[in-house]
Amino acid sequence: MTPDLLLLRALIDASPLIDGLPGGVPGEWIAAAEATVGPLPASYRWWLGTYRAGRVGVGVLADVAPPPHHDDTVEDITAGWRRADQERLWFCAESDGGGDRYGFALDRPRGAEYEIVRRDPWTGDEEPFADTFAGFLTVSAARESGFRDGPVPDLARLWRSVPGVRLDNGTTVYGPHLLTARNTAHRVRDRAPHWTLVGDDGAGHGYLTRHHGRDRTSVYRADLGALDGDVAATGERVTGDLVAWLSGLSELSDPA
Repeated sequence: MTPDLLLLRALIDASPLIDGLPGGVPGEWIAAAEATVGPLPASYRWWLGTYRAGRVGVGVLADVAPPPHHDDTVEDITAGWRRADQERLWFCAESDGGGDRYGFALDRPRGAEYEIVRRDPWTGDEEPFADTFAGFLTVSAARESGFRDGPVPDLARLWRSVPGVRLDNGTTVYGPHLLTARNTAHRVRDRAPHWTLVGDDGAGHGYLTRHHGRDRTSVYRADLGALDGDVAATGERVTGDLVAWLSGLSELSDPA
């Protein structure tokens, strides 16, 4: 699923964890860097063209220098240490130099993106962190907001790729920057305490899933004006796989 860049911009603007330097860099700078390190992921290219340098918490995000002045500074994506092997391109490192590194797994392409891995500085062990650079920002913001990856498994899985979803038919599924506000606005904790509002249809109905119990994957569509605790009885079950359902709707709304 392709990240919605407007939603990504909204997440960045709303998150105190993510600090970008406005202005971006020219496309020719990015192209020159790609001539050295290979194709960069689409959402990371967007970041460079929109914000250029920045931080995610204590992690410094790689910049690109004006050609032909690429060097071995910690900020430059073309620095030699950032591509110590042919399978990892490190784009983020904690500023003290001894912390975690985050890299694009070049051996795990995902369309125009690469899976993101985190490497422990002491053991060298790696773990998957996100499925796209946009997902890296989203998961980072979610954890900072206290969601860990997400309040329900399918939302956590979605946030690994995208900062939420917004479709032409009015369907919206929230990113971590919207989830708390929307649940508070509709008083979900008071009216349906065992449920989480994960999105809406733009026409007064919400999409809800249980945050406790065995079934935490079924999504129900319910009238937000008449919301009560028995969502499974009063609402309509729309899917048992939020990500697959959204992917299908996205394909239907794609004019191509």
